[in-house]
Formats: sequence, C-alpha cells, structure tokens
Amino acid sequence: MIDMEYIPFTLGVQKNIALIAHDTKKEELGDWAYGNREILKGHFLCGTGTTAKLITRRTGLPVRGYNSGPLGGDQQIGARIVEGRVDFMIFFWDPLAAQPHDPDVKALLRIAVLYDIPVANNRATADFLLSSTYMDRAYTRKVFNYNRAIEDRFAALKEE
Repeated sequence: MIDMEYIPFTLGVQKNIALIAHDTKKEELGDWAYGNREILKGHFLCGTGTTAKLITRRTGLPVRGYNSGPLGGDQQIGARIVEGRVDFMIFFWDPLAAQPHDPDVKALLRIAVLYDIPVANNRATADFLLSSTYMDRAYTRKVFNYNRAIEDRFAALKEE
C-alpha cells in the first residue's frame, strides 16, 4: 500500500480528453470542437456514442467512441478515469432536461472529482481549459489516497 496522503499523477503534454454531451448540447459541443480542432488535434480524444461520431464527422479528428451514455458510456469513461486513461473531460450537459441515466452522470462526475481531473460542463469553462498554459506541458495532479485514510480510520478503531 502506498503510504502517502496524496498520490501524484502526471498528465503528459498530450492529454487524453473525454468529450460528452447530452442530446440537446451535442451541436454546441460539435461547434466548439470544430472551432478548437487545431488544439484538439494534438491530443487523444474519446467520447460517448453519438457525440464521438458527431465530433469526428465535424472536425475530421479521430475520436475513440464508447457506448452512448444511457447504454453505459458514462460508466466506461468513468472507468478510464480510474485507470488513468482520461486526463480531463469536456461534458456539455443540459441542466434543465431530465436524463434517464442521471445516476450514471452523477457517478461520472463523482469519479472525476475523486481523481482530481479538470471538468468543463459548459463552453466558457471548456475555453478556459483549452487556453490554460497546462495544455501544452505536463501537469502533476495530486489524488487523495483514500485507501490510506480508510486504513488509518480502521487502525484508530482498533485502538479504542
């Protein structure tokens, strides 16, 4: 077991970027990706179902597609975050529309926070991420070591 409070993970110069959008936001994400295709072409892209296809069609960039969100795509992206294979996520979501897979979306966002990856939920935040000085250099993020925290709590309970 790693005995550090935080575990460092270094994001390389080329980032692994997940692109996701709810149905009512797919065109907006497609427009955004097209406008930023010169930056995006230097990175590895993945996305859920229809969104991945739309971005490839609009930009000509390769986007590894997973299942659509309601069919497990959100969970697939979450698994890639846990594996260290997604460095940040652009997720244009519609806060006014009920989604049949809202629990999956919430789980995906929770995983993103747990693993300390940047997340953009709208165009303005996505623009800020892409214009960051960290887009073209390495960055080390620190992930809280939850396993150590659990072990410390267990040890404290044993002492009582």
